[in-house]
Amino acid sequence: MERIAFHLTIEDGQRDAYREEHENVPEALERAYLDSDAGLETYSVFEEDGHVFGFMELENPEAIEEVMESSEAQADWDEVMDGILEGDDGDIWMDEVYRMV
Repeated sequence: MERIAFHLTIEDGQRDAYREEHENVPEALERAYLDSDAGLETYSVFEEDGHVFGFMELENPEAIEEVMESSEAQADWDEVMDGILEGDDGDIWMDEVYRMV
């Protein structure tokens, strides 16, 4: 099982919009992730003060990257997030440096 994490930054004044959009994540997007060959076990998103931390546990990170790059559902979600999240330069994929259990 692989673990991956990322950090995003929300545009000033868009925190409420970000949280509201996540109250109804499109089923098509969830299905694209779950139906991929990624073997997704866990996907959580945390937010505080405009900083977003995402965490996944999955078997195949390359498969989830494929969904993120080529899925129509992801492209639609990216359009929703455009103007809410800072540009691509704000996305930071993080390396795991410590695991207790």
